[in-house]
Amino acid sequence: MSKVVRVAVTGAAGRVSSSLIARLASGEVFGPETQVILQLLELPASIAPTAMKNLEGAMYELQDCGFSTLKDVIITDDANKAFDGANWAILVGAAPRGPGEQRADLIRKNGPGFISQGKAIAAKAASDVRILVVGNPCNTNCLIAQRNGREVPTDRWHAMTRLDHNRAVSAIALKAGVANAAVTCMTIWGNHSNTQYPDFTNAKINGKPVTDVITDRAWLESTFVPANQDRGKFIIDTTKVSSSFSAANGAIDHVKSLVKGTPAGDWTSAAIVSKGEYGVPAGLVFGYPCTTSGDGNWKVVEGLKLDAFGQAKFKTTLDELLKEQDVVKDLLPS
Repeated sequence: MSKVVRVAVTGAAGRVSSSLIARLASGEVFGPETQVILQLLELPASIAPTAMKNLEGAMYELQDCGFSTLKDVIITDDANKAFDGANWAILVGAAPRGPGEQRADLIRKNGPGFISQGKAIAAKAASDVRILVVGNPCNTNCLIAQRNGREVPTDRWHAMTRLDHNRAVSAIALKAGVANAAVTCMTIWGNHSNTQYPDFTNAKINGKPVTDVITDRAWLESTFVPANQDRGKFIIDTTKVSSSFSAANGAIDHVKSLVKGTPAGDWTSAAIVSKGEYGVPAGLVFGYPCTTSGDGNWKVVEGLKLDAFGQAKFKTTLDELLKEQDVVKDLLPS
């Protein structure tokens, strides 16, 4: 008998979700023996007049794909309905930064929505739910939702740094002239922002330290790191829109790792609720190197060392997340 998985997706008519939902439905993520019910959430017409109509169109397209693994598509503007019985919740929807807004303004603007979604997940989702926050600023949005949905175990909440991880792997591979698969043990420390630290010092190329293969340390520090930190802005400057299918792919890869496991001798990057690893204050949503055996749970890779350059970058991204936490402290139940 086929297994049935319910997957809730917010912001489901947006550009990222348009690249995400068909792959969730296709069998790629959960396998050919798993039936998927998509529970798609959008804003009500009173807030976004065309959102639900666009979502209706997406539902019809999903139906027209004829996926053998797609059991049902539910569209709604009610968070309680979207998260009802959900085994997975992928929170893509978030308000973009407006003209003249600072990052702190964006965080405050998104806070109320993630409060209500955290509460709805806690009240309605399945007992085994896993939550991935994609909508930016995803680390702090995840923190807000998690603190307001405390009935869900802390280790079920994640924010996405897999897009940054994939970007870093690709950049190193291009520089070294190797396939992406040759680059392993990459880590994105900290925040999904331009303070993130893509750690080349612990990464490997064909099993050798990156710094033994790419000996141009100046390039690694002064080109690779800032280019990865600012890649999202570069995409926007180039295309006039934010990353869509690469962001969706990062979310897919994040979930696939949890479902299928990470390869032996390798790890991936995920922002999870800290338990104090590497000196990060407990409770902060922080990007770590992580492994999984495919059971839906992450384990932080312990014992990695950072040189002076890495330690400075680590401190910068940690300080930013602490400041973001302070910005939303009144939204975080104690």
